Amino acid sequence: MKLKNILIVVRDLERSRKFYHDLFGLELLLDQDGNLILTEGLVLQDEKIWKKFLGRDIILENNACELYFEERDLDAFIRKLETLYPSVRYVNRLMTHSWGQKVVRFYDPDGNLIEVRTPMEST
Repeated sequence: MKLKNILIVVRDLERSRKFYHDLFGLELLLDQDGNLILTEGLVLQDEKIWKKFLGRDIILENNACELYFEERDLDAFIRKLETLYPSVRYVNRLMTHSWGQKVVRFYDPDGNLIEVRTPMEST
């Protein structure tokens, strides 16, 4: 068995596609009427489809999971983030852990939690 994709629920597919392209360089691979499959295995699904499928309310910004990215030049990434999306909502702004790894956490436009860290350096 193989994990194929990670699906997140979004309110506005085009806004989210642009967000993930602008910040992370993810490209659209396939548009399946309410599901956008992006590179790196990320799927954006329209909130209306997910709600109909589940038969339950969608709880955005539930803080139950996060998308994790690594970036060597985190300072440049933060500048890009703040330039392109100045109203981004942070969980924590750029900080450095005691072991030297830098990290920032913030929400995408729909409240999906994102973490970006510098890679762990192997010794």
